[in-house]
Amino acid sequence: MIKVSNILARKGNGAISIDAGTSVLEALELMSEKNIGSVVITENGNYLGLMTERDYARKVILKGKSSHETSVCEIMSTGLPRIVPENSIETCMHIMSENNIRYLPVFMADRLCGIVSINDLVTETILRQEETIEQLKSYIHS
Repeated sequence: MIKVSNILARKGNGAISIDAGTSVLEALELMSEKNIGSVVITENGNYLGLMTERDYARKVILKGKSSHETSVCEIMSTGLPRIVPENSIETCMHIMSENNIRYLPVFMADRLCGIVSINDLVTETILRQEETIEQLKSYIHS
């Protein structure tokens, strides 16, 4: 069974974070620079929530707000389901589907230790399937 810990080991535990008072425009620039779809929002180093591209589209663009004048804490997603490194990929997919979300914060002992995206889950699944195929090919040819 593939676990969240496998994903974090492959991609790293780090999550890009910004202060809650940062403008949406600055957050978008950072997300573009790092080629990521979400950023962790913190206050005094404590996790508050995530700002995603979807938050921007729905809470800034569609509402006619200014990206320069709106702070990330005004549009961030809060109350997201929390997962732990021991959770399976299947559990994460179920949580994401049920809640119609694309990102899950990963916590260990109430401390954020990473973010898992739907893309991470799909990538890890594909990598594991490729490993299985190679093992089967090797078995058949031996």
